[in-house]
Amino acid sequence: MRRLNRRTIAHAAAGVLAGVVGMSVAHLTAALLTPASSPALAVGTAVINATPTPVKEWAVRELGYADKPILIGSVLLGTIAFAAAIGVVARRRLRLGAVLLAGLVLLPAAAVVLQPLFKISYLIPTLVALVLGPTVLVFLTRALNASETSGHTPEHTPEHTPEQPTVHPSDGDSERLSSRRNVLVGFGALTLLSAAAAVGGELVVRSRTAIANLKLPRVGKPLPALPAGLEGKYDGISSFRTPNRDFYRVDTKLAVPIVDQDSWTLTIDGDVERELTFSYDDLRERENVEHDITLTCVSNEVGGKLVGAARWTGVPLKDLLEEAGVGDRADQILSTDVEGFTISTPLEAALDGRNAMIAIGMNGEVLSRSHGFPARLVVPGLYGYVGATKWVTKLTLTRYDAATAYWTDRDWATDAPIKLSSRIDTPRPLSNIPEGRTVIGGVAWAQQHGVAKVEVRVDGGRWQQAELGPDAGIDYWRQWYLPWVAEPGSHQLAVRVTDRDGTLQSTDRATPFPDGSSGIQDIVVTVG
Repeated sequence: MRRLNRRTIAHAAAGVLAGVVGMSVAHLTAALLTPASSPALAVGTAVINATPTPVKEWAVRELGYADKPILIGSVLLGTIAFAAAIGVVARRRLRLGAVLLAGLVLLPAAAVVLQPLFKISYLIPTLVALVLGPTVLVFLTRALNASETSGHTPEHTPEHTPEQPTVHPSDGDSERLSSRRNVLVGFGALTLLSAAAAVGGELVVRSRTAIANLKLPRVGKPLPALPAGLEGKYDGISSFRTPNRDFYRVDTKLAVPIVDQDSWTLTIDGDVERELTFSYDDLRERENVEHDITLTCVSNEVGGKLVGAARWTGVPLKDLLEEAGVGDRADQILSTDVEGFTISTPLEAALDGRNAMIAIGMNGEVLSRSHGFPARLVVPGLYGYVGATKWVTKLTLTRYDAATAYWTDRDWATDAPIKLSSRIDTPRPLSNIPEGRTVIGGVAWAQQHGVAKVEVRVDGGRWQQAELGPDAGIDYWRQWYLPWVAEPGSHQLAVRVTDRDGTLQSTDRATPFPDGSSGIQDIVVTVG
């Protein structure tokens, strides 16, 4: 029984290694061609698209930025489990095992084909896995079976004759050891191959995502430098300007699109007088502007971190639309990214005078690939799922009753103005702080109207007005702080914001779905 278990484990390992070799070399192939064509990523994307909205909300809320790695890891673990079972089957029925492993590879092939902008070349990585996986399985299974039977001495040894020499036990042991050594060498070599392919794929992707030798064009009327924020005085308050590396990223991409700026274009079509197409250089050569704008993800919970503030550089969206000639029928802009993903934006938001733009820069740098290079839509006052299309390549003026987008197909609200909100950054919820003089501080935002005041309440008492940090316009968040003498014990802290129109942050508690969270952040801290 012990021997049987060892053999079963060995064949399961053979199945796993066959699957891993196929996946890793396919990943390297995809990295060299199109990262999104990786079989594992294609399956992950299909899972994302099929996941019910409540589950997506849970993943964003509970897993944060780890949701994508966990998803990819789950897909890989599931594949490994199936491959292990196939390896066990292949021990006695090799042909069936090879067919089953090929079938396991064909599932990602279906996910690849179902991608919106599928090209036949996207199947190349899957074909690589389809060939390598079963081939490795056959090789390892035969080697294992040979090692299990080599050197075997029959129970009834025939009489010695000159034509059939006697096999001594020492000869059988030597043959068995040699066979097992060959199996171990094969396992080791294939393991190194899969590791090298996996690491090589990641290195290729990183090298391809690097953006070199590009600088932002000069801005016609540059904004003055942002004033120093409160973070220099009070530890824990969010930076007045969110560094690019810390800016939140929420999207459906498991692999960042690698776009060649020389062949990329932005097309404006639909209900327009003339269809226009702009190259990346066209946008750079136009008069660029700068705007300080805070972006917020609709999945941001009250007090959440899916919000960031940056200085964006680009071309006014209104100018591009007016150049194309806006028709009289459209009520939405259906924007499409380079992989066919769509977002719908109210047309009015692009024409009502707000600082909507096609951005090519962020905080004085060319957009990174993870934040939308070469260009993205930025519409202040709207949650990202309707106003911040990354990797945008087409703007189609149409009607809501004629075309729908990814998120509206999943029952998110059509119009999504960002709700007034405020957040306590320091002290952190459930933290322990020393008694004595300290500050309560954080950020607040009230887009399209601006922050008028922020108030803090301690232990259910009266609302106290906080001190505001520097002002960078109505579309940018404000830092705030309130001096506080912290006394020993447990304390409850709450914050609210009022905009310049006198509108007070809502106390009604709402989850992000379908149009953004609302309510007052209320935290507990312990002093002493």
